[in-house]
Amino acid sequence: MRYSKAFLPTVKEAPKDATMPSHVLLLRAGYARMVGAGLYEMLPLGLRVLHKVSDIVRAEMDAAGAQEVLMPALLPADYFKETDRWDGFGDTLFRLQDRRGQPYHLGPTHEEIFTDLVRREVKSYRQLPLNLYQIQAKYRDEPRPRGGLLRGREFLMKDAYSFDASEEGALASYESMRDAYHRIFSRLGLTYRVVRADSGAMGGSTSAEFQVLTQTGEDALVACAACEYAANAEIAEARAPGSSDAPDPATLEPVGTVATPNVKTIDEVVEFIGGDLTAARTLKSLVYALDDEVVLVVVRGDRAVNETRLARHLGVPAVVLASDATVERAFGALPGSVGPVGFSGRIVADLEVPFVVNAVAGANEADHHYTNVNYGRDFQAELASIRQVVGGDACPSCGEPLEAYRGIEGGHIFILGTRYSQQMGATFLDEVGEAQPAIMGCYGIGISRLMASAVEQHHDADGICWPMPIAPYHVIVSPVGKDDAVAAAAEDVYRALTEAGIEALLDDRDERPGVKFKDADLIGIPLRVTLGKRGLAEGTAELKGRTEAQAQAVPLEDLAATLRDRVVTDGGRLRL
Repeated sequence: MRYSKAFLPTVKEAPKDATMPSHVLLLRAGYARMVGAGLYEMLPLGLRVLHKVSDIVRAEMDAAGAQEVLMPALLPADYFKETDRWDGFGDTLFRLQDRRGQPYHLGPTHEEIFTDLVRREVKSYRQLPLNLYQIQAKYRDEPRPRGGLLRGREFLMKDAYSFDASEEGALASYESMRDAYHRIFSRLGLTYRVVRADSGAMGGSTSAEFQVLTQTGEDALVACAACEYAANAEIAEARAPGSSDAPDPATLEPVGTVATPNVKTIDEVVEFIGGDLTAARTLKSLVYALDDEVVLVVVRGDRAVNETRLARHLGVPAVVLASDATVERAFGALPGSVGPVGFSGRIVADLEVPFVVNAVAGANEADHHYTNVNYGRDFQAELASIRQVVGGDACPSCGEPLEAYRGIEGGHIFILGTRYSQQMGATFLDEVGEAQPAIMGCYGIGISRLMASAVEQHHDADGICWPMPIAPYHVIVSPVGKDDAVAAAAEDVYRALTEAGIEALLDDRDERPGVKFKDADLIGIPLRVTLGKRGLAEGTAELKGRTEAQAQAVPLEDLAATLRDRVVTDGGRLRL
C-alpha cells in the first residue's frame, strides 16, 4: 500500500474524553473513529488488525476441532424468556420490536441460540462431542461505555459452545479450549496470565480468565511466582492463619471503652488512640442489607471486604451496604461506631478475625469504641473467607507471597454444565436409549478488545508498538530527501518486499523526514526501512525496529531476505 493513496487520517490530538492509551492512540493513529458513545467504525488499518486477530483465533479454533457457524445478531425474545434472561439481563439488553409488535433483542451473548440449534439437530450420543463457534458482533447497553474498544456497546467477539455426553467429556473439551487459548494468546504476542474467575451472569462452574497484563487494566489480579496459582481478585483466596497463629489466652486483656469523638474511619481510630495500635489490630465492621435483616460483616481493620465472595457465602447474587438509617435502627449508632460486641443478629467474620488479639472495634454507641475485643470470648460469628486478597498475602496453594497485577480480560472459558440444555430441552439419547441433557462449555474471546489490549500493553510515548503477528503492515519503507534515485530505489524495495510476501507500506508522501518518522512511530509498524541519498551511494538501507534504539545498515541486495527472516522470527505470517 502507498501511503499517498491510503485512507490513514492521523491527528495530533485525541478527544478530551479519551484517557486510556489504546483509546487515544487508535484514534490518533487513524485506526478507528467514534460515531457515538461506545460505538466505533473501523478504518482500513484497524480492520487489518482485526482480521489478523480473527485469523489467528480462527486457525487455532479449527485446529482444536471446533467448527465455525454464523448466528444472527437480531434475536427473538422467546429464547431469553425460555431461560429467564429476558428480565435477568436488565438494562444491559438492547430491546426492540418488529412492525408487528413482536419483541426482539440484539445478542449480548448466544448461549440460547446455540443450544436451540443443537436441540433441533442432535439426537444421539454418537453426534457428540460437538464444538461450534462464531465470530460475531455483540451488543450490550453499557451504562458508562469507556476506554474506547475496551468497553463498548458494540464489539466483535468469538464465542464457542461445546456439547458433550458426559462430565468427563465436558472437561476434556474445556482443556482442549484452554490449550487452544494458550496458543492464541502466545501467537498474538501478548503477555498474559490464566487466572481463576467467576462465571458471572453466564453461569457455570469451572472457570478461567485469560488476562492481558497491563498497568492500565481494569481487573485486579493476584498470582504466585512459585506455583501456578492465579486468580481474579474478586474470587482470590489467601492461605488462612493456622493453629500455630492462635492467640495465647493469657495475653487477652479485659474489654475497655474509649470515647472517640468524631472518629469514623480506621485510620482516624488508629491516629486518635495512638500508642502501638495499628490498623491490623482493629476490626472493621460493615453492615449489609439482606432481605428483611441486616448482616454485620467483620474483617481486620487493614483489609477490605470482597463483596463477590461475601455474596457467594450468603447465597445471594449481590450485596448492598445498608443505609445510615437502617444501621442506626439496628445498632443504635451510625457507621463508624458499630461493632460485633453485643450484637445479637447475624455476624459473618473473615478467617483472620479470630487471630486479631486485643482489637479495637466499634462499641455500638455514638463516638465510642471498645478496646481489647477478642473473637470467641466477646463475640461469635460465622467464619468465611470474605476479605480482598492483595499482593504479599500467602498463596493458598504453596504459602509463598502472592504478587499483584492489573489486567484486561481478553478471554474467558468455563463449563456451563446443564443450565441451558436442561431448561431448553437440549437432550440426546445415550447408549441405553435414555434422554440426557448435553453438558455444555462456553469459550469467549473479545476480538476488538484484544486489539485494544495489545495497544495497552505495547505502546510508548511516541505511539503504538504492534507485535509483528497482528501489525497492519510488517514494514514501512520511508524514502527521505527529494531525489529521484532515492524514490526509484524505494519503489524497487517496495516491489521486492511485496514479492517476498512481506506486507509493506510505502511512505511516498512529499513530507519532511521528521514528519514521516513521527507518523511511522505513531501507527506502530514493527520495522522501518529508511532510504537516503548517502546510504544509496553506499548500497545500503537503514533498518530500525519500532522498539529499538539503534538502526543498522543493511546491503540493498540482502534487504528482502533480512526482512523476511525478521518477520518470520517475530511471529509474522508472509503473504505468498
